[in-house]
Amino acid sequence: MPSLAPPAPPTELPVAALRERFRGGKTELIEHFRASRPTTTGVAKLLRALARHVDATLQALWQGCGMPAGAALLAVGGYGRGELFPHSDVDVLVLLPPTMAHPHEDPAVRTALSGFITACWDIGLEIGSSVRTIEECITEARKDVTVQTALLESRFLCGSRRLFNAFRHANTEAMDARAFLRAKSLEMRQRHVKYEDTPYSLEPNCKESPGGLRDLQVVMWVARAAGLGRTWSELANKGLITPFEVKQLQRHEGTLKLIRARLHMVAGRREDRLVFDLQTAVAQSFGYEGDRGTRASEVLMHRYYWAAKAVTQLNQILMLNIEERVNGTEAVPMRPINARFLDRAGMLEVGRDDLYTENPHAILETFLVYQQTPGIKGLSARTLRALYNARNVMDSSFRRDPVNRELFMDMLRQPEGQTHAFRLMNQTSVLGRYLWVFRRIVGRMQHDLFHVYTVDQHILMVLRNVRRFFVPEHAHEYPFCSQLAAGWDKPWVLYIAALFHDVAKGRGGDHSELGGSEVRRFCRDHGLEPADAELAEFLVRHHLTMSRVAQKEDLSDPEVITAFARQMGDARHLTALYLLTVADIRGTGPKVWNAWKGKLLEDLYRLTLRALGGGSPNADAEIEARKQESQHILALHSALPGTEQPLWKTLDVSYFARHDATEIAWHARALWRHIETQTPIVRARPSPIGEGLQVLVFAPDAPDLFARICGYFDSAGFSIQDAKIHTTRAGYALDTFQVVNPNAESQAASAYRDMISLVETQAAQALASGGPLPLPSRGRVSRRVKSFPIQPRVSLRPDEKGQRWVLSISASDRSGLLYAIARVLGKHEINLQLAKVSTLGERVEDTFLVSGPALQQPKLQLQIESDLLDAIGVSA
Repeated sequence: MPSLAPPAPPTELPVAALRERFRGGKTELIEHFRASRPTTTGVAKLLRALARHVDATLQALWQGCGMPAGAALLAVGGYGRGELFPHSDVDVLVLLPPTMAHPHEDPAVRTALSGFITACWDIGLEIGSSVRTIEECITEARKDVTVQTALLESRFLCGSRRLFNAFRHANTEAMDARAFLRAKSLEMRQRHVKYEDTPYSLEPNCKESPGGLRDLQVVMWVARAAGLGRTWSELANKGLITPFEVKQLQRHEGTLKLIRARLHMVAGRREDRLVFDLQTAVAQSFGYEGDRGTRASEVLMHRYYWAAKAVTQLNQILMLNIEERVNGTEAVPMRPINARFLDRAGMLEVGRDDLYTENPHAILETFLVYQQTPGIKGLSARTLRALYNARNVMDSSFRRDPVNRELFMDMLRQPEGQTHAFRLMNQTSVLGRYLWVFRRIVGRMQHDLFHVYTVDQHILMVLRNVRRFFVPEHAHEYPFCSQLAAGWDKPWVLYIAALFHDVAKGRGGDHSELGGSEVRRFCRDHGLEPADAELAEFLVRHHLTMSRVAQKEDLSDPEVITAFARQMGDARHLTALYLLTVADIRGTGPKVWNAWKGKLLEDLYRLTLRALGGGSPNADAEIEARKQESQHILALHSALPGTEQPLWKTLDVSYFARHDATEIAWHARALWRHIETQTPIVRARPSPIGEGLQVLVFAPDAPDLFARICGYFDSAGFSIQDAKIHTTRAGYALDTFQVVNPNAESQAASAYRDMISLVETQAAQALASGGPLPLPSRGRVSRRVKSFPIQPRVSLRPDEKGQRWVLSISASDRSGLLYAIARVLGKHEINLQLAKVSTLGERVEDTFLVSGPALQQPKLQLQIESDLLDAIGVSA
């Protein structure tokens, strides 16, 4: 259809001059911002100035391209708000009158549109453009809430203002505020889940993560759609927020905008994630400097987390208020719970707005009532607002108040609800206000490469894990822990230990010792009985001990068990520490816990419990019992009597001490025909502990044998979790490995069969091939390791008997690391007797029991340590 208003004749469009003017102007604005002191006022000026600069450029292009006289150019999306971040996209809508519903049929219109969009890209504008009539806009908005949201923020730039006014009227008429609110609420919930449902992600997206700028934008969108206001002040005039909350919103919004703008500036591109690679540079752009063990990036992230947490709280208050206003549920019937609280359709409502200022005891009572009242699923907007505005009430006298201390202990002693109550207390800033020591670790990052949560989130995760041991519905997760918990009389002592175990992180010094002092003070102030207080302090001071012993020491050594039992003192302390240790490891991150760690901890628990019960380790009796059980297992597999004897005659006591009966029987069945073989024998089976394989290697011993085995597993993509190394009296290596393949697509039985066949064939070939060992590959390290590398450490010390040496290695994880270590040991002819390979996220803590003549010579020992440090160093 030909247009009734043909395009105006284009003028000579000086694209080169416009490009130079646009880029020069943008650079000048950004450089002025870079050089200025970082303030929220400064970033607001920058965002407005960038938007005005783009406005002027687009208006010049519109005129120069001879766009149709009846059309209009609109800014939409974030650009429609009249602000632009340094590297954000520029979203525009070319609005056509009904007479131009088919622009592709009009050559003049088509040419003008194409020329305009091309010119935008030519001068450096990264635009997102759409071309529609009003009717098409309304149709698309009904189908896609994202389009509807973008149009909601439209702003006139140039062209026909009459057409723009008609569009705005039609868009307002078509808006269904209730449906829009529901859609944006669901969209926000989905986005929060995508970003781990926490503002405390270690690499948060300052736009999209919970507590980010998007949460504030959602509030404004739904308010605007409902006709409740377009600014925070207008929402205050409608009674949706208080003047104090307006100031808080403006302050925290300014902080997030400032961080995002500086992030764009430092990255030199659109980057909304505060990734580890950029956190330090962004912090330095603020002028932050690290001191006393605190990194500059931690100072920045602490500021970000505090702003994000406040935004999360304010978003929740405003969304609930707007929902009540839009859905007309402000007058919903309420059921009294007690003299201070009401049940408002499943939400806990304060009886009056000044409840907390008039009766500060009601603050903690809120969460106790939340725990105790069936059907309550959250706090109402009125309650959240009252808590937010009463933060200053929670001062030192509030914390010392005996009534509040009793209320806090009541919450811990409740039969259920601790997980949700304490998370809610943290979200509303009450937990950090009451436990002042906790406030210091809210939003504190941990740069140890295996914690994936901030300290406060980790602590609450550990509290949740301990709590689940006492919940029958979760007994299937950790049956042994649940069994122990069922017989435990005071769960709240464990909850206290969980709350305090890492509460002294980031202070410098031993956080276990400092935390022990803090929990002792808490127990004294809250009137705990001496025995309970002593246990809580013991748990905090020793919360790392059990995992260290299980993962780094030889549990087959009776002296290790005796020493650990002496440290525990009794079964109550042992059981409590075991439960806390499992909960703690599980709370560090999804990649840290595995079945092998679980078995080591359970083995240590059972062995220590036996020692505490008076059953002093009797190695001879234990070994005899294992041999008899192994013979019974062999008989069940139809093995002839005496099948095991040729192999057993070549093995010493340490072999039987380190393997259980099922492993001993498996080895005998696999090797009885190959006692004098010269060809490497490799056998594998599904690991009896969790996922992965258990692999047996039997071959004539050689100094580089362990290195060759590690080299094969590395090349095949397997990760070694544990290795038990033995040399028989006949000079054969009998080694057993626990390995997993992190990249395995399936754990089905058929997949395991194929994997076992492949390992048995390929490993045997690799060991038989001989030849020089290949150089270890310098495996790529993750971004996180590059950003927070740990100093590689090598410690070589004699054991207590002076017969063997304990080699401890700590380094950033990478592929090929264990092979690099094994290659050095092989080069110096170091005999390996036991390897404990512990991967903590992206950090490894490996322990080896070794021996060899070179270790007796100080000069060679120094050379070994130096070679190991070279091998484990992180490559660029």
